[in-house]
Amino acid sequence: MKGGGGTYRAVIFDLDGTLLDTLDDLTNAVNTTLTALGLPGRTRDEVRSFVGDGVAKLMERAMPVGFDPQSAADGLARFKAYYADHCREKTAPYEGIPSLLADLQKMGLHTGIVSNKFDGAVKALSKHYFGDLIEVAVGERESEGIRKKPAPDTLLMAMGSLGVSPQETLYVGDADTDIMTARGAGVACASVTWGFRDREFLLSHGATMLIDRPDELKSLLSIEEKI
Repeated sequence: MKGGGGTYRAVIFDLDGTLLDTLDDLTNAVNTTLTALGLPGRTRDEVRSFVGDGVAKLMERAMPVGFDPQSAADGLARFKAYYADHCREKTAPYEGIPSLLADLQKMGLHTGIVSNKFDGAVKALSKHYFGDLIEVAVGERESEGIRKKPAPDTLLMAMGSLGVSPQETLYVGDADTDIMTARGAGVACASVTWGFRDREFLLSHGATMLIDRPDELKSLLSIEEKI
């Protein structure tokens, strides 16, 4: 599969809004946490606008401006604990994703996940929904000195695990964070329009390849193969 100056050997995906529709479970976890803190809840659309930069930023955006830092830290801990136990109640792969991953595997392409969701949840969700269709899953690990997206660290880590170069990798995501991450790693990026950001937003933030359905990714790879 021809990429920019090379051959694609790997497709690495963002998770929330790209492979999995996690919005209902995220909204439930946010509002359960806010209720426990005596704070007003947030709408599904508000939570949609808050996601993409990790759970610490999600909860920071969900809480009132100037909320007590200690209570905010307690809220984050509550969110993580609740979400770990309730992250699969309404979450599901987007239509066409399982068959896409199976097809990529048959094509001999390596597959991975790079997400700003905390690492334990990323690995658990990947294993539960995708099994061996995903070879490596990397989440947020800033406590280890590994910067989260849009820094390229976790994407470079996944590429290292798969043994592929930037020229051999296509990164697929639904947000401006993903576009910046790919750019920082020197990797081509395909942006999906079925996730948490719409087409106009993606184009205004530098998207150069857009796909509206999972099966279009295979077409994109086939087109690149003929270049």
